[in-house]
Amino acid sequence: MKSHGRLQTVLVSALTLLCIAMPMRSISQAPASALAKNIVFVHGAWADGSSWSKLIPILQAKGFHVVCVQNPLTSFADDVAATKRVIDAQDGPVLLVGHSYGGAVITEAGNNPKVAGLVYVAAFAPDKGESAASQGKPYGQTPGVGELRPIEDGFLVLTEKGVLEDFASDLTSEEKMTLLSTQTPTQGAALGTPITEAAWHTKPAWFVVAADDHMISPQQEMDSAKKMKAQTLVIVSSHVPMLSHPKEVSEFIASAASGIATK
Repeated sequence: MKSHGRLQTVLVSALTLLCIAMPMRSISQAPASALAKNIVFVHGAWADGSSWSKLIPILQAKGFHVVCVQNPLTSFADDVAATKRVIDAQDGPVLLVGHSYGGAVITEAGNNPKVAGLVYVAAFAPDKGESAASQGKPYGQTPGVGELRPIEDGFLVLTEKGVLEDFASDLTSEEKMTLLSTQTPTQGAALGTPITEAAWHTKPAWFVVAADDHMISPQQEMDSAKKMKAQTLVIVSSHVPMLSHPKEVSEFIASAASGIATK
């Protein structure tokens, strides 16, 4: 346990140094349209809208209007359509927040003119022509990906070990079991569908890097944030920092929605 703790400390220190060294987006670079009272959450694969349950009351208490997309996870096109439907229903500018595979979804859906900014939480952030799956290939297979199992019609699920040890290792036992029980099978082809136009090229971006992520390589997350010139928050967390560190993540999102540069 002590060795694991030391490893975490070294990892987050290295990532934090990289974060400090990367170019940061200043307030003056964020357009006035980045000020948004509407926050739209987009969950990732093997999950549902309850992924954001701890952030919703915190952000509502700050005066934001919060809506969670319920991705069907049946295809990338279906998930993008579900997200655009919710964006279109909002009255005014939207801050679009995506977790994991949901990052690929917001990268495509974020081209909607109502979207003022994008927040990636331990997420994929593919460029044009890339998919979630292809973006991760150069970084090698993570432990969590090794726990994926096929069921019917091309859908994939995470094993119990994958959920408890790789997806959400820093949650309580009760919280882990809730994630296991609410896991939504995900169409594997959705992960391989390429982006047609990456919204982060034209919209301001923020990124929460999970330094102890076993589903997506933390280095991949850091490289994505650097490529996007995103405001970046590094947290020693599993793949679900919004559940293990809701206060820090909610404050980061609130700052993004308010157009405030995070130091």
